[in-house]
Amino acid sequence: MTIHTTEWTMISDLSPESAYRDGADLWRLSWLPGRTLSREQALAGMELDELLSDPDMVHDRIAHAHAAARADRLGILLDHAIILLHKRIVARLRDRPDESAPGPVGACDPSGPPARCVPQRTSGPPRVYG
Repeated sequence: MTIHTTEWTMISDLSPESAYRDGADLWRLSWLPGRTLSREQALAGMELDELLSDPDMVHDRIAHAHAAARADRLGILLDHAIILLHKRIVARLRDRPDESAPGPVGACDPSGPPARCVPQRTSGPPRVYG
C-alpha cells in the first residue's frame, strides 16, 4: 500500500481513487464529492480508501481502528465511507464497456439488442500516473 503524492495529486497503487488540489490549500477526494479538504484530510481519505480496499484487512481489528480514525479526520462515520466507496465500485463496474461488443466505445449494433451497446466512458477527476 503506497500513496504517491505530488504538489497537486495523490494516487494509490491499490485503488483507482485519487485526490487532487483544487486551489491554494483546498483538496478534493474522488470518492467524497462536494467536500473541500485540507491536505492532511485528503491524505487521511486516501489512507482510508487503501485500508478499505485491501482484502487482507477485512478481519484485522487494528486496521478497522485505523480506518475509523481516518474517517473521523474527514468528519464522517466509517460506515458512511464504506457505503460511498462501495457505490464508486458499483458505478465503475456498471460503466465498464462490454468487451465482447463489436465496434468502438459508444457504438451500437443497430441489428442487435440494446444490451450489445457499448456505453460512452465518462471522465472523472484528473488522474496522474507517476
